Amino acid sequence: MRVRRPTQAGSFYAGDAETLRAQIESCFLHKFGSGKLPKIDSKGARRIVGLVCPHAGYMYSGAVAANAYFELALDGKPATVVVLGPNHTGYGSALALMDTGVWRTPLGDVEVDTLVAREIARETQLVDVDETAHRFEHSIEVQLPFLQYLYGSAFKFVPVCFQLQDLASAEEVGNALVEVLAERNAVIIASSDFTHYEPQANAAKKDTAALKAVEAMDAKQFLTIIESQNVTACGYGPIATLIIAAKGLLAKEANLLQYKTSGDITGDTTSVVGYAAVSFRK
Repeated sequence: MRVRRPTQAGSFYAGDAETLRAQIESCFLHKFGSGKLPKIDSKGARRIVGLVCPHAGYMYSGAVAANAYFELALDGKPATVVVLGPNHTGYGSALALMDTGVWRTPLGDVEVDTLVAREIARETQLVDVDETAHRFEHSIEVQLPFLQYLYGSAFKFVPVCFQLQDLASAEEVGNALVEVLAERNAVIIASSDFTHYEPQANAAKKDTAALKAVEAMDAKQFLTIIESQNVTACGYGPIATLIIAAKGLLAKEANLLQYKTSGDITGDTTSVVGYAAVSFRK
């Protein structure tokens, strides 16, 4: 079986299982997190169709991400998680998924949902099956330990890596996700950080404008703000794709759960990165 081994264990997050679990729990309990540990509601309504989560090192963005995963735990257990992440490395196809194998973290292995992955690839002409794009990419990997903390190995996932981040690509992939996931117990996670390396006030102003468009579930307006205000969010394509898919999957609201910057964590507000957690609900 093909094994995609972790590239960020010991850097973005702790490198052994015990320390990693403790680190994740500290994210939930942090003052910027949920404030308490999550409990899976086995009778959860499964109204959440999608989440926006950051993907920096857990010491910087883990508490913000914990807000999204806390809400997901209360909502029940998805069978399949589709994680959309930007391509930071430049390797591989412009839009790439993996359709076989497992992804390994210190908390164990997560199986790729081959059936769902291949259906997504068939529904769009843009997405290639290409593991090269995923080999060193961190944006998808860092979501898995949170999911494993909640659900162990009792879920499958599909990783989709984006170099193409234009509206047309978002619409094609988003609509494909609607077709494939409409009758499934699935959730989509768009992995993205927001403004990079600007003073705190600048970052917050730009990110607030972009997040208002996300909450309005307006993908075109979101991408317009990204371009016109030079918002250096790395995963704007995955977010736009999630907005389109969420609307097609009958989401009625998008709620900003938390927004903070690296400056809120470190105290250095001269050059920060923005982090947001957002939920999309039926």
